[in-house]
Amino acid sequence: MAQPHFVVVTIGSAGDLFPFMRVALALKESGQRVSMLGPQQHAPFVEPTGLAFHGLPADEAVLDHPDLWHPTRGLAVVWNATRPAMARVPDFIAALPPGERIVLLVHPLALPEADLCRARRPGLKVAAAYLAPSNLPTVHDPLLLGPWPVPRWVPLGLRRWLWRKLANALINPVALPAVNAARAAQGLAPVADLVDTIVQVPDLSVTLFPAWFAPTQPDWPQPLERCGFPLYDPSPQAELTPTVARFLEEGPKPVVFTPGTGNRQAAYYFRCALDACARRGLRAILLTPHRAQLPAHLPTPVLWQDYVPLRVLLPHVAALVHHGGIGTTAEALRAGTPQLVVPLAHDQFDNAARVRALGVGNSLHATRLTPGRLEKRLGEIVGNPGVSEACRRAAALAGPADLGPLCERLAALAL
Repeated sequence: MAQPHFVVVTIGSAGDLFPFMRVALALKESGQRVSMLGPQQHAPFVEPTGLAFHGLPADEAVLDHPDLWHPTRGLAVVWNATRPAMARVPDFIAALPPGERIVLLVHPLALPEADLCRARRPGLKVAAAYLAPSNLPTVHDPLLLGPWPVPRWVPLGLRRWLWRKLANALINPVALPAVNAARAAQGLAPVADLVDTIVQVPDLSVTLFPAWFAPTQPDWPQPLERCGFPLYDPSPQAELTPTVARFLEEGPKPVVFTPGTGNRQAAYYFRCALDACARRGLRAILLTPHRAQLPAHLPTPVLWQDYVPLRVLLPHVAALVHHGGIGTTAEALRAGTPQLVVPLAHDQFDNAARVRALGVGNSLHATRLTPGRLEKRLGEIVGNPGVSEACRRAAALAGPADLGPLCERLAALAL
């Protein structure tokens, strides 16, 4: 029997890319044939690994869209920005040799296109890989509808009603017109609800986060494979630069601030960071590739860097203040570093809630961010013995993910 072909499809920033890359490399290392489809600007990360990479179109202008980081309108921006890339996936699959056994491992936003691929190639198998818990719809706790937490006392029936209202207001009007137009072009019936439809597409669902971070919920799709955080470091041999090492040696442990590498709209965030640190007498490292967001002249106890691998930096700092992306959250958990999450949109609110629940840090909604509130939150986590102990417990759990069982489960799909 011919070797199966695993096609891994992802979208988004490097934070979205790296977990899929780690799984793709694990499949390749287990002897499988693997191709990877992702945003074309990520080719420099993928090609040195030897993975077969096919770049998909990506409009980086979306990073300047005023609603990208809006707590409710951000999803529409991301959805619309990813459609040109996702539209290429069915044609890529259709062009593969007719007798080839194919397993698609895809980001959830690629599931509508994965369904189209299977309609054209009925033997194709689909696995969905969920980067963060909020990517999986549930009515169980902790339940957040965007930034709004639902109290534990709200009954399940009302929670289901709230979910439907949210989907009908924010998801279906944005997604369904294009989804159903693509389905009609292939002679397929329209769908009435995006979320209800896409959770039924996969032959296997996979969580790229561990059960101790988010326990399996009764209404998550089955069959389901759990695995740990598949963290990937593009520069595994990298060490601290002399500039960073010198700064760390010159005084007390600093606080690191990052709003995410793709955030070009963080000038106010950094102003608050500088003010809060000045009030509390803290040293700081500001991480952003977009230097224009920072004042031209920084105070002496502050260092700006466009990029430092969190793997090598976090063990030397007092705390990490970040946006709540799942990759950054996982890196802080692995390092045992206290976290202050300042969520803006997408999965970040749910990740922040889980950081609080684990006791490894706190959160401050971006819409409530002020220098005074930021200073207060920093005072609650920096040097807090309870937070430090919770971080040590999390670090003991957050070691390298064993991807062997996942690779075996994916290989079984091709049989």
